[in-house]
Amino acid sequence: MKLRNLLPYLFLLICCAAAAQPDTSHLRISLLTCSPGVELYSTFGHTALRVTDSAHSVDMVYNYGTFDDRDPNFYAKFTKGIMLYALSNYSYQEFLQEYAYEHRGVIEQALQLTGEQKQKMYAALQENAREENRYYNYYFHTDNCTTRARDMIERQSGASVVFKNILPEKRPTYRNLIYTYLDNGNQYWSKFGIDMCLGSNFDDRVTNNQSMFLPDYLMKGLDNATADSHPLVLQKQVVVAAPPVPPASNLITPMFLFSTLLVITGLLSFSTNKWALRFLNVFDCLFFLFVGVFGLLIVTLWAIRVDIVCRNNFNVFWALPTHFFVAFVVYLKRKWLQQYFRVVFVLTFLFTLCWFFIPQQINVAVLPLLGIIMIRSYFRGNLPAKKRVTTNTTNIFNSSKAINIEL
Repeated sequence: MKLRNLLPYLFLLICCAAAAQPDTSHLRISLLTCSPGVELYSTFGHTALRVTDSAHSVDMVYNYGTFDDRDPNFYAKFTKGIMLYALSNYSYQEFLQEYAYEHRGVIEQALQLTGEQKQKMYAALQENAREENRYYNYYFHTDNCTTRARDMIERQSGASVVFKNILPEKRPTYRNLIYTYLDNGNQYWSKFGIDMCLGSNFDDRVTNNQSMFLPDYLMKGLDNATADSHPLVLQKQVVVAAPPVPPASNLITPMFLFSTLLVITGLLSFSTNKWALRFLNVFDCLFFLFVGVFGLLIVTLWAIRVDIVCRNNFNVFWALPTHFFVAFVVYLKRKWLQQYFRVVFVLTFLFTLCWFFIPQQINVAVLPLLGIIMIRSYFRGNLPAKKRVTTNTTNIFNSSKAINIEL
């Protein structure tokens, strides 16, 4: 056989030998996905990166989800959306013990990267873990522990990572995605509170990349991703198997409680008994105070938060902040109060009519609240105003004079 005929085979043999060269980095990098927990902060799961260096007996976890709740200004910063999180690195065994204790599962996906790519990514993690670099401003759906891990793999490894689509044809919204977790855990009160605070910006439909702010979606994304045209995940295994988290037992849900109040107040509103009227005076004071507090909270979060998740909140059209102040004088029979409640009735009625056209998904438990507002504002708006008693001294004098004459 001529030498020129052997050249293609020799070239193929050299390429195969080059591809089969052993990985001398002694590194193994994997993504850890943790299942949801019982507490609200752990409802959506967690993500971390694991680095194993067999040459130096290193087995570390890099966790972007740590924060210091001992900060005296923690809650003020939390309200404003200025959450300072940090990257922490500690032993893998310590990480597993924590999640095994909480009965939460851990799934590991080993990444199929070259030795050079793993070295580059490990160096980036070590640099990011330095004290001057480890802190970052946490934003729930755009910059969190999961998106940081994704960006580290995609941008710092040097590999050409391509995430294939993992979303259905009709793309969900951010709110749809978190509903899945809240509904699975029967966390209806948490869902109601979140819906009250988050505005219409959270109803934007997510892209494939944006959906990976949640740990489960990043795990699915990695399962379908490629790195330099080959599968990104080399191996996937369950490290800690945990039983399913039992759903929270909420006997009194927002829908049940508010519907019960709607029926009770609806029946009592047509009663003329004095005790019913006294009860409704107290109820109206507490109810409109409750609604007004929600309205003030909505406006406050809209104004002070640095992110956009609480802006453009249409709940403010029924949870009027002015209710907070009116609640303290709701029992008074004044003309201006009548006019106020008539306006409230019209606004609430229009809001209910436009339910399906509002560019924000309103929690269904709001419907009985709207019913209560309309019933009580209707009756408050049609109460007879207190009449001012006037005294005509001339008539009184004449009347008394006539009586004297008769006597």
